[in-house]
Amino acid sequence: MSLCPCPPLAAAVLMLASSVAAANAAEVTVFAAASMKNAMDEISARYAEETGNTAVVSLAGSSALARQIQAGAPADVFISANTDWMDTLEQDGLIDTDSRVDLLGNSIVLVAHDPDAAPVTIDADLPLAEMLGEDRLAMALVDAVPAGIYGKAALTSLGLWDGVMPQVAQTDNVRAALALVATGEAPLGIVYATDAAAEPDVSVLGTFPEDSHAPITYPAATLADGDAAVAQEFLDYLQGPVARAAFERQGFTVLTE
Repeated sequence: MSLCPCPPLAAAVLMLASSVAAANAAEVTVFAAASMKNAMDEISARYAEETGNTAVVSLAGSSALARQIQAGAPADVFISANTDWMDTLEQDGLIDTDSRVDLLGNSIVLVAHDPDAAPVTIDADLPLAEMLGEDRLAMALVDAVPAGIYGKAALTSLGLWDGVMPQVAQTDNVRAALALVATGEAPLGIVYATDAAAEPDVSVLGTFPEDSHAPITYPAATLADGDAAVAQEFLDYLQGPVARAAFERQGFTVLTE
């Protein structure tokens, strides 16, 4: 009687197939704006299930990610929350210009920690300074991070910025600003509508008028020094039906057909 510990043939074939698949699997590194966290968590999981490849997603403020790319950080795909940082990388020759696509749209809202806070009309008559009292207004970095840039532009357009500027608590990214409001450290904040939808511990008081700030556009592109094949595959996946559904569930406007 043979005492060979070898597995049955079927099991051996399965193990071999799994080994081959693992050897052929690819990994794509994605730098994405922090406001995309919930959607990207879902999309990267589905992408792995459907393709066998892995998407490693690094989330931060668009400015921080762009500067990391400028400093040589290895990435395959970049998704910015505004066009300016993508323009900067394009001017530096760091993205594949032909791959660039306007992927998503968004809006900015005023959120409160108080679940019973009454909705307001956001216009030039909004008594925002009075609403704050001596407390803070949470915003992403107003001169670097897109959500903060849009928020400052909107407040400036409405004539409200000078009145609240000394009370603005700036954070490295929009999700950090959201967290300040969610935990009650700041009573009010300005974040993307998609961030507010993802956080049950804030309530939306109102949406800033579209004409009070530049259009909120999320461009995506592959990096010039990245793995071109797997990067383009993932960028295509971001424009497909699975990703579209995930983005729409989070409240984004999908700009691609």
